[in-house]
Amino acid sequence: MGVLDHVSELFDCSHGHKIKKRRQLQTVEIKVKMDCEGCERKVRRSVEGMKGVSSVSLEPKAHKVTVVGYVDPNKVVSRMAHRTGKKVELWPYVPYDVVAHPYAAGVYDKKAPSGYVRRADDPGVSQLARASSTEVRYTTAFSDENPAACVLM
Repeated sequence: MGVLDHVSELFDCSHGHKIKKRRQLQTVEIKVKMDCEGCERKVRRSVEGMKGVSSVSLEPKAHKVTVVGYVDPNKVVSRMAHRTGKKVELWPYVPYDVVAHPYAAGVYDKKAPSGYVRRADDPGVSQLARASSTEVRYTTAFSDENPAACVLM
């Protein structure tokens, strides 16, 4: 702590006031099943009146809702679930170009929209099967990159 910090604390007048933390503008993507226009209307109205919401856009074929505004993602999800009575979750998919192994067991999802795979934030889901040391030894023994490899190939 420097001298200027110490002096500024001595003459600080905001001890009695709490500094309000400003929310940042966020884009919240949500997955919710919408079958008909009535469902779309219900989902849109559930979050349109929320404080801080700037815009709401729906993609009914992908079952995706995008909410832009100064909002908390968890509050948007809980409000939409409460108001609509539907199963609501944060958008679990990412474009398949972003993922290193899009067809791995825990990442590939048949229900995902085209061009998307399941988000793999959980390390247990996203890990490919790791090769054991014996498997690595046998595969490198017959490798062309290994100069000490077997010459039977």
